[in-house]
Amino acid sequence: MRFSETHLAGAFIIDVEYFADARGGFARTFCRDEFTRAGLPATMVQTATSFNAKAGTLRGLHFQLPPHSQAKLVRATAGAMYDVIVDLRPESPTYRRHVAVELSAKNRRMLFIPKQFAHGFLTLVDETEIEYQFDEPYAPGSEGGIHFADPDLGIKWPRPVEAIADRDAALPSLSQLAAVR
Repeated sequence: MRFSETHLAGAFIIDVEYFADARGGFARTFCRDEFTRAGLPATMVQTATSFNAKAGTLRGLHFQLPPHSQAKLVRATAGAMYDVIVDLRPESPTYRRHVAVELSAKNRRMLFIPKQFAHGFLTLVDETEIEYQFDEPYAPGSEGGIHFADPDLGIKWPRPVEAIADRDAALPSLSQLAAVR
């Protein structure tokens, strides 16, 4: 695995090594020792899969509040998505900045998302499947979110949003969220 830190400290794009032969291929998508050497959490406690039927499906931007913040490892196991993370650490020099990366079954890239980041994605093709691994379990009542089109974040989504949950469409901007706290 090759770990490339983004301009958001602690967030990494991970390129897996794919070994192919006449039978097909093989790739390791998690290795405790390699994650530890990269300084990343090496204990994932929960795995989840998101199934998305149509291109243009948007989920997010979601996070869990401290003390239940989660680090995540995300990858596309089928299809492709435009994956976005936003730094929500007020003490960080990159607070409110984002990184966007295309993750697909074809490019086999993964994204490691540190704690205190919001995460969302927009599917680029039909039948996109996303696998998440979490270092902390889901904690009901600790979830939060930011509107995907928050003008202060300046995220340029590559295609129109065609499907979104009512809950996600009603999320506040980061400024509105901060004013409530």
